[in-house]
Amino acid sequence: MVDTHCHIFLEYYEDISKTIDEILKSGVNKIIVNGCDMKSNLEVLDLIKKYDCVYGAIGFHPTELSLVTEEDIIWLEKHLNDDKIVAIGEIGLDYHYDDTDKNKQQKWLKRQLELAEKYKKPIIVHSRDAIQDTFDILTKYNVRGSIHCYSGSVEMAREFVKKGYYIGVGGTITYSNSKRLAEVIKDIDLSYILLETDSPYLPPEGKRGEKNTPANIPLIAKKIAEIKEISVSEVEKITNRNASSLFDF
Repeated sequence: MVDTHCHIFLEYYEDISKTIDEILKSGVNKIIVNGCDMKSNLEVLDLIKKYDCVYGAIGFHPTELSLVTEEDIIWLEKHLNDDKIVAIGEIGLDYHYDDTDKNKQQKWLKRQLELAEKYKKPIIVHSRDAIQDTFDILTKYNVRGSIHCYSGSVEMAREFVKKGYYIGVGGTITYSNSKRLAEVIKDIDLSYILLETDSPYLPPEGKRGEKNTPANIPLIAKKIAEIKEISVSEVEKITNRNASSLFDF
């Protein structure tokens, strides 16, 4: 299986090699580690060289823009075609906080979307309390990608799928209060769903209070299988195919 969105960094995990071993033993054989700022982007470049199962996404997260400059965008462009960099991410919009500078977030999102379009790179999109603006901006660019940790409506999910986007589903689907996301999964064809964990965040039910890890992907696949009333192996097969279709492994 593939974890299409995680943050396996030294800041969160004391022993990365041990964590990777546990991931591989779980049946997850590919993970996409997402950068959010220059520090984590540089760590992504190191990890993809060190571990065969690790692929990278580099980009600038909407809440990590205080120090971003045009020089950082030039750096991003320079490394987009590095071996095993499969996406621009984690990028997007986050209007959760009252002091959000929406114009700044939209400016840097658009700059990164320009690169995605230029280099035909998929994107991994963060959208919190900003789903309509996210959709409106994305539709202006000829790009594909994953809507990470999707939390919108069924109707909006349909619109993203029409535009060729995949819906990223993580540990929150196992929570008892995730009825809206369950409705999305029931409605959306499995050929548009990707598995992810957002590790170290959002561990599945039964693991809450623990640090999340890509080794929990099978729990997410199991819940999706229950909702779809299909086998776990079918979820594995189709979501693996989806990931391979979107990302150049």
